[in-house]
Amino acid sequence: MERTTAAHPVRATPPVHRARPGGTGEPAALVGRDTEAGLLHGLLGQLRTGRPALVEVHGPPGIGRSALLDHAAALAEGTGVRVAAVRAAAEEAGLPHGVAGRLLARLPAAPARTGPPPHDTARPGAGRADGVRPRRTADLCAGVLEAAADGPLLLVVDDVQWADPQSLRGLRSLARRMTGAPLMLLTSRNSAVPATADERIDACTLGGEDAVAHHALTLDPLPDGAVREFLAGTWRAPADEAFLADAVRHAEGSPALMRSIVGRFVRHGWTPGTGPAGRLEESAAEAVRERTVRTLALLPDELLGVLRAIAVAGPDCTPGLIDALAGPRTLGTSRALALLRGTGLLAPGPQPALRTAAAARAVLAELGSEHREELHARAADWAHRAALPDRALARMLLDARRIGATWAVQALRREAEECRATGRPGRAARLLERALREPVPPALRIRLLTDLSAAVLPTGPEAASRHLYRALHTPGDGSAGVADTAADAETGRALLRAAELLVARGDVDTPRTRIARAADAARPGSAERSGLRALHWITEYSRPDPADGVEPLLPDSCPPQRSAEAAVAAWRTAQRGRNIDRARRLARTALAPQVREHVPLTVRAAAAHALVLTGDTAEARRALDEVLVRAERSDARAVAGLALLVTCLAELRAGRDTAAAEALDRCEGIMPGRCWHPLMAPGPLALRALLHLRRGDRTAAERALAAELPPGAEGGLPWAYLLYARGRIALAGGAREQAFADLLECGRQLLARQAVNPAVLPWRSAAARAREPGDPVAAALLAEERRRALLWGSPAAMAAALGEGAAAAGAGGTPAPGRGRPVSWQFRQALVALGTAPSSGHLTVDSLLGSDRGAAASPRPATPELPLPSRSASASASGSASRSASRPASAARSASGSASASGPLPPARFPSASPPSPASVRPAAGGGAPGGGTPGRTAVGAGPLTRAEQRVAALAAGGLGNRAVAEELAVTPRTVELHLTKVYRKLGIRGRPQLAAALRRTAGGAPGA
Repeated sequence: MERTTAAHPVRATPPVHRARPGGTGEPAALVGRDTEAGLLHGLLGQLRTGRPALVEVHGPPGIGRSALLDHAAALAEGTGVRVAAVRAAAEEAGLPHGVAGRLLARLPAAPARTGPPPHDTARPGAGRADGVRPRRTADLCAGVLEAAADGPLLLVVDDVQWADPQSLRGLRSLARRMTGAPLMLLTSRNSAVPATADERIDACTLGGEDAVAHHALTLDPLPDGAVREFLAGTWRAPADEAFLADAVRHAEGSPALMRSIVGRFVRHGWTPGTGPAGRLEESAAEAVRERTVRTLALLPDELLGVLRAIAVAGPDCTPGLIDALAGPRTLGTSRALALLRGTGLLAPGPQPALRTAAAARAVLAELGSEHREELHARAADWAHRAALPDRALARMLLDARRIGATWAVQALRREAEECRATGRPGRAARLLERALREPVPPALRIRLLTDLSAAVLPTGPEAASRHLYRALHTPGDGSAGVADTAADAETGRALLRAAELLVARGDVDTPRTRIARAADAARPGSAERSGLRALHWITEYSRPDPADGVEPLLPDSCPPQRSAEAAVAAWRTAQRGRNIDRARRLARTALAPQVREHVPLTVRAAAAHALVLTGDTAEARRALDEVLVRAERSDARAVAGLALLVTCLAELRAGRDTAAAEALDRCEGIMPGRCWHPLMAPGPLALRALLHLRRGDRTAAERALAAELPPGAEGGLPWAYLLYARGRIALAGGAREQAFADLLECGRQLLARQAVNPAVLPWRSAAARAREPGDPVAAALLAEERRRALLWGSPAAMAAALGEGAAAAGAGGTPAPGRGRPVSWQFRQALVALGTAPSSGHLTVDSLLGSDRGAAASPRPATPELPLPSRSASASASGSASRSASRPASAARSASGSASASGPLPPARFPSASPPSPASVRPAAGGGAPGGGTPGRTAVGAGPLTRAEQRVAALAAGGLGNRAVAEELAVTPRTVELHLTKVYRKLGIRGRPQLAAALRRTAGGAPGA
């Protein structure tokens, strides 16, 4: 007997049956088909009593029709009913009497007889497997009815839709002649190929409606409980509940899909809960594809066209769209949809749609790429004219050819914004990449690239930077580069935003030249030009390059359209620590409400940082809050992260550790460490370590700095913060030499950027604490930090300098002098700070000094120059003052000063740091003016040497050439030449050969030498 097994490719264990208890010998029960199996069992019982039956089973491919027919045949054999079963095949659909001949050949032999046969002619093929094919339709009826006369008979014909016309007519004739015969005809039909009026098999009603039991069974998907029961019984070990839930969802109630999924797991030796999580989804997708391909082979061309239209339209399919895509056909849309629903490919519901995306891909896989793109383009055009939502329009445009229309780009961009707002950056990136395939003007192309960069930033920071580089390289209509497009105001604003996102993320190396070119090409006097110039200056200051020459001249005041330049001028002025009033004025100019639209958010964050350094932390926090709100609205993650980092600095300076930690946590949520450019990556780590250190948790601080940094993290301004944090942690752990080396390297990084203001980082006092008490290098560092703090004029910086100085010197503070006692130099500096610095009403002399009434004032030590180690020596952590002072080059390079390009510092506005000595008030030898015991000053020539001139002269006297001196001090060779010319004139010498001797004479003649 032929059995249908094509729908059951894997039978390692009977997957859709469950064993009956008690060992009754009956076949296993079908899982989830109890109702259908019970009906067939009852009909077979009636068949044994002589009542005929006609049963038709309908269902889509893979629903279990063949399994139900197999079950009925097994039941019949178990109850003594004879069975003849065949399965029609599409390959035999054109073979006349093919199914009828095979059915006659499988009829069971009649019982032995004593008399002659009832007819003269033997039944064709009776009892033989190779029976003769009948030549007439009546032959099938005669043979089957004769076999039924010998006892109950079950005829099973699977996939009757493929039966040849002659055999189908024979089956229809047999159904009309079943009355009174113990015969049951059980057929199954694939609902993908519904029967026409000429193909339906009906019983004759002349003998009464009850003469033949007639049933039509339509198989629905298995219920979830049956699928779960089947899957749970497949493996010996209990399956995970999450796996079972996913498997039920993927199986869609189809036994064929269940068998295919289980079969793939069995073939590969997989078990639930092991291996990659995507195995179940991949297996289900493959099973759906195979089922879809098998079903497509059954469909005529008209139905294929309708199915392709549904696959292209997706969940937004309408009858009108089907008509537009499928073209003219003989079948109406309603009839075509009814036929397709019978295949099981369409999802239930009134909306025509395929069940899964895998099925849609399989439907379109047979088409060429050009045909698919054309179908999607036609669908998108119809959807645009029908005013479908952007979601539907964008989905169709994704796989369409170039449209060449503005509405396509606008729809893609609007949908991309929606996807980014709802947390789907991956889909937003796909939509924006598709929009970039369309011909768009330069300004819109830059915006698309900028939006694409923001979409991919959380998952691909390097790709985000590349998209912004492309934006800065976007050509105009002349294809000549940025210069042709930046003159347009709209393009200039787009370029400004792209450059701003790069700088905010910390990318200051690669785009520097591109930003400069864009600024030069921008419209003169425009706010875009000012913003691009300001961003270019930030890149220069953040990563100085001696080859770039002299830095640009920063403005003292700016009109509203140049407020961005004022912001950078304020930031640089604050870093140099030269003029607190100017820095405050320029920062407020850039942050004024009437000009905020002219200043990029990144530049405004720099102005807020300047206010942090001036001590106006409340005002800075208000400005940073506004920057943060605007950045979040525009989805500028990098700008929001930068604003939160500056907020953390402001809160740390104000002593609000909890608020600083909250700002840093929020920053890490918006911009995780992987999203920053490598140059910016050390910044958040350093702030986190400093927060832990402030709380006294040195272990947590060390753990924060132990995080792996990306390549290229060294050299940026945040690297100085990390060195400072590392030095402070080493100092807290007692590793003084390592701390001193890290802090000196931090100072070198800052001095290379002319950031000499101790309000930026008090590295000098921290380095002094790494030295032994009374060490002249520590004294020099403390003295220089106090002088810089007073010169800057911020009470917070002064308090930090004096407090750290007292801690480094081992003193408990400096008390106010009693009546009749001399005034100490610390007390006099505190008075000057209170009298000259703004906003100092909340401070007192005691708070500036951190005074302990019982502590005695210590005299100020001498202030020699601090030798900074060279680049190679700074990493070695020698920590020895004598060893570093013995090197001529490094001895002259003072860590307590700034780069010479910043110019000579004006005289201090506070009293002398130490009580005047008799030698310091006597006239200098040779008729010089009264001096002040500062080493290196001389009465020869036009005046004393400035600190910058001293450093240049010391390096030149040590044997370095002008270019080597320039590289050592991070200035240009021309600056070195100018300083040496002034040194020669002041010392009264003719050239470099006399320089070393003149410097020795000058040092030997100074008071206190």
